Amino acid sequence: MTTNTLKIVVDENIPYGEDAFGVLGHVITAPGRAISREMLTDADALIVRSITQVNEALLRDTKVRFVGTCTIGEDHIDKAYLAKNAIGFSSAPGCNANSVGEYIVAALLHLSDRYGFRLEEMCLGIVGVGNVGTNVHAKAQALGMTCVLNDPPLADATGDPMYRPLHELLECDIITLHTPLTRRGKYPSWHLVDKEVLRWLKPHAIILNSSRGSVVDNVALEEALRTEHIRAAVLDVWEHEPTPNPRLLEETVIATPHIAGYSFDGKVNGTRQVYEALCQFLGRTPEWSPDDLLPPPPVPSLTINPDATAPLSGAVSAVYDIMSDDADLRGILDVPREQHAAHFDGLRKNYPVRREFYNTVVQLTRPDAIMTETLSGLGFSVCQGPENNA
Repeated sequence: MTTNTLKIVVDENIPYGEDAFGVLGHVITAPGRAISREMLTDADALIVRSITQVNEALLRDTKVRFVGTCTIGEDHIDKAYLAKNAIGFSSAPGCNANSVGEYIVAALLHLSDRYGFRLEEMCLGIVGVGNVGTNVHAKAQALGMTCVLNDPPLADATGDPMYRPLHELLECDIITLHTPLTRRGKYPSWHLVDKEVLRWLKPHAIILNSSRGSVVDNVALEEALRTEHIRAAVLDVWEHEPTPNPRLLEETVIATPHIAGYSFDGKVNGTRQVYEALCQFLGRTPEWSPDDLLPPPPVPSLTINPDATAPLSGAVSAVYDIMSDDADLRGILDVPREQHAAHFDGLRKNYPVRREFYNTVVQLTRPDAIMTETLSGLGFSVCQGPENNA
């Protein structure tokens, strides 16, 4: 593969995609769902996100020798086909783990305010303790929550007793899912949360899914919510995207269009990781960096009164208002069914710039060690208020 004539097809929603991969060759951009085999006939590399199914049907009789996905998930990639045909591959592990962690924090704080419970009195079950689950665990601990971890592959690999069987998580108040989608192997995750699992949950249990839609049986979940067998669900991912089940959407307490990992920082991390992987594949030294291109954060600083009502919720919602994303997706219910896919994809394509918490400095109106520790644990930079000299 000669880089001076390299043709690279890039999903148009990848930030700085043309800038980064244009250093290596000629870039063609296209919507992720519109990328076709005809488009790839003379392409050398393909760079996608999660909505493009990369398999034999897409790549057969093309010149593609490298595929990169600027996501942590890989279930949309037929890696066996790539390996069989000596096609290089890279994903972006961990690129948006912090973004998803912040999404979960925003959801948990909203749930706490809505239902009137204290997070430090709640037990959180975390299914999948990879890059994302580990990040969520750290943030949940910063919120004072008790956590129970479930990750059978890690349990097998490490023998660490901190990884508990799934049935123990069914006793938790809240369960959050961060597993990849797999249909085969020792521990398939497809419909991991099915009618039987839902039947064993506590009546006040809450399910959060920001992994892949089919990790949860959406039909069974809709029934469990409609019959009030469980308290609530927060869904960022859906079976049959981009056309989520409207009845399930109406039953959820928070519904968003697969954007938990859509912080601008997370997406740019994905671009950088796959760009560097392609450079390595080509034997090139990376030349491009996004560091000088990032826009200023919309909320560079905040002043928070530790004595105010729900100061943590105030800080988090000022930087990331999860209910704005919820309202945008619920707009899908106001358009004809045949427009649902366009509405869902449009929200993702036109998603506003969302910067992660570390870009915001929080000034406390008075010193508060506990609040400082909590905000720092969530990722904020914190400045203490002036000391009381009285």
